Amino acid sequence: MNTEPAGAVLDGTAYSYRPSLLGAAWEFRLAGDGIDWAAGSKSGHIAFRDVRRMRLTYRPASMQSHRFMTELWADGAPKLEILSSSWKSLVEQERLDKPYAAFVRELHRRIALASPPARFELGGNRLLYWPGLVSFIGVALGLALLIVRALQADAKGGAAFIGFFLVLFLWQGGNFFRRNRPGLYRPEAVPAELMPKG
Repeated sequence: MNTEPAGAVLDGTAYSYRPSLLGAAWEFRLAGDGIDWAAGSKSGHIAFRDVRRMRLTYRPASMQSHRFMTELWADGAPKLEILSSSWKSLVEQERLDKPYAAFVRELHRRIALASPPARFELGGNRLLYWPGLVSFIGVALGLALLIVRALQADAKGGAAFIGFFLVLFLWQGGNFFRRNRPGLYRPEAVPAELMPKG
């Protein structure tokens, strides 16, 4: 498979990214009947008709807060992970919004044409999502209670600090839980909240 720059896109049929700074780049190319993939010395081909499950998630990371992931499971093949960002240097990850969105949409289109009995999921694992959401709400209520207590004690500086942290917590955590609510979707209607704008 030809090596191309990270995120290279030829009408949505090719995509590559580097999941770690030292590891090999993952390369994907849509062929006539399936997807060719390569990661260092490992490579393979998955026919669209063999796809059994796909999942779209919002996966922020410490170095890249705006990151998305597509996971693909197929008969007789390893799970493929396609990320919307790529390691560029020791301290920088590059967003690949436009090539990622084009590739994932074209991948969905071709899988839909093959009509496999696949399940299209969105968001996180249900067993982790709902307890996580309950914990998130509990922490938010606890911080709000701390603000009330600080104001009752006339500690306005402390209340302002906790208030700033609460707003940041609600913004980041709320965005994560809003985007990752578990559910199903149709391959013809890829959910916009789990795709970068590009």
